[in-house]
Amino acid sequence: MESIIPIKGKVKYPITLDSGVWIFDDRKVDLTTYFDDTAEKVDELEEYTKAVSKHWSREIQEGATYPPTLKTEKKYEKEKILNGTFAIPLSPFLKNAEPHPAASSIVIETINGDHTLDLIQADQLLIGFSKEGKPLRENGPVHIFYMDGSNRENPITDVRAFRVE
Repeated sequence: MESIIPIKGKVKYPITLDSGVWIFDDRKVDLTTYFDDTAEKVDELEEYTKAVSKHWSREIQEGATYPPTLKTEKKYEKEKILNGTFAIPLSPFLKNAEPHPAASSIVIETINGDHTLDLIQADQLLIGFSKEGKPLRENGPVHIFYMDGSNRENPITDVRAFRVE
């Protein structure tokens, strides 16, 4: 099965998406907890500043050596990647494709038929690409979820392309 999915149609740059490399992408979200989290969206710049400040403080206090806990954190992250169920937002990819100003909808092409949404709604889509550490071979290569979780149990499957109209 092909894991390449195009974004085509009324876009300045038709692009292809490869779900096989998203496991290494920092934008991925854990689907096992994503829909259950009730936390509000946080400012990315603020979070980055906090992380850098924490790292800087640790280097000042402990020096530039790695404390033993970092090794266990890396092992935990590796286990999480090998066993996790992940998705990635569609919006950054759609933004890079640059839909034409006249474009008003996005069509999710599947084996079973097309699903049409307003282009504004496309910002609320997640592309599921991994389940329990394995690529989505059955009904894959990706599944489409709404960020609000309304189709959590019944995602759009068998996706073959995204077409902007």
